[in-house]
Amino acid sequence: MEFELDETHRLLRDTAGAWAEREVDPLAAAIDRSDEFPMHLWPAMGELGLLGVTVPPEYGGAGFDTLAGVLIIEQIARFSGSVALSYGAHANLCVNNLHRNGTEEQRRHYLPPLCAGTHVGALAMTEPEAGSDAVGGMRMTAVRDGDDFVLNGTKMFITNGPIADTLVLYAKTTPEQRQHGITAFIIEKGMAGFTVSRKLDKWGHRGSPTGELVLEDVRVPAANVLGEVNKGVAVMMSGLDSERAFLAGESLGLAGRALELSISYARERQQFGQPIGNFQLIQGKLAGMYVQVESARWLVYRTAAAAAAAARDGRRFGKEAAAAIMYAAEVSTRVALDAMQIHGGYGYLNDSPIGRIVRDAKLLEIGAGTTEIRKTIIARELLGLR
Repeated sequence: MEFELDETHRLLRDTAGAWAEREVDPLAAAIDRSDEFPMHLWPAMGELGLLGVTVPPEYGGAGFDTLAGVLIIEQIARFSGSVALSYGAHANLCVNNLHRNGTEEQRRHYLPPLCAGTHVGALAMTEPEAGSDAVGGMRMTAVRDGDDFVLNGTKMFITNGPIADTLVLYAKTTPEQRQHGITAFIIEKGMAGFTVSRKLDKWGHRGSPTGELVLEDVRVPAANVLGEVNKGVAVMMSGLDSERAFLAGESLGLAGRALELSISYARERQQFGQPIGNFQLIQGKLAGMYVQVESARWLVYRTAAAAAAAARDGRRFGKEAAAAIMYAAEVSTRVALDAMQIHGGYGYLNDSPIGRIVRDAKLLEIGAGTTEIRKTIIARELLGLR
């Protein structure tokens, strides 16, 4: 598949990039040090149409596609992986999920404030004992009681969990049916019995709040079922491919920024009477970084562009999406570490953004499905295994 970004996508990319450089870059170091979420950025992103990028205008969105979301998260990640991660959890894992699977009433109620940035969204799938095996290891239950479901259990490692107003959450409604007994729900933070038991202290992506959520006899109206009862896995799987393609954009942004900073440093840093960029070892490292970043970029862009055709044809693109996020994440970590090596002692200082990029990059080989799970997905699809 050959393609170039059209004028609309280029304009969106440049607008998001200029905004992130102006508004996010000056705050990035402070966000990392304080581990505090920059709430004031959310309405600003809402005004730009970034938060509902894939949602039609009638619900407050911008009406673009997955590729547009990739371009936006990439540009934000160039200056802050933390803001980018929270953006991805909001705009894709929650908002896009609600639009794709919600009823008309649910869409009109929940999407406008999420798209405007007055509400923050999250997805709650992982549990203390259910990580890579999110379906089989799920313990949270939802028991029907009249017009409500009563939910009990714990969710773990939930991005935006401590601050989310609206969450897409999975629970077992018929546990004995395993994957066929899971239901997706729309949860609101004000529901009685819903608490954030703790905000997690992470090595990277500081400022993007991650939490443990506890639900104790939380009564959720049946009207808040997302999709159909016991069909939660269908909701889950319907968005996994686009979610992986979307989130791969963060790795591109981190890797691209590490390369940019390394090129600048190689031009300016003097050793042995000349810029270190004159030395072939540094040139070789920069060239390798560039090839990896560009290879990852076009794999991710192509996969994101294919999302629209796949949705139109009603087909999955699982191995392509898994390959895109896996390769981009691995490239991001390698390029970030090479950037630290080029920067030497200065790259190891907390005053430098390089260390923050290294810490943020590593998560993307772990979160949203580990590298090992992504390889399994690719191999099983190649082999025709279920």
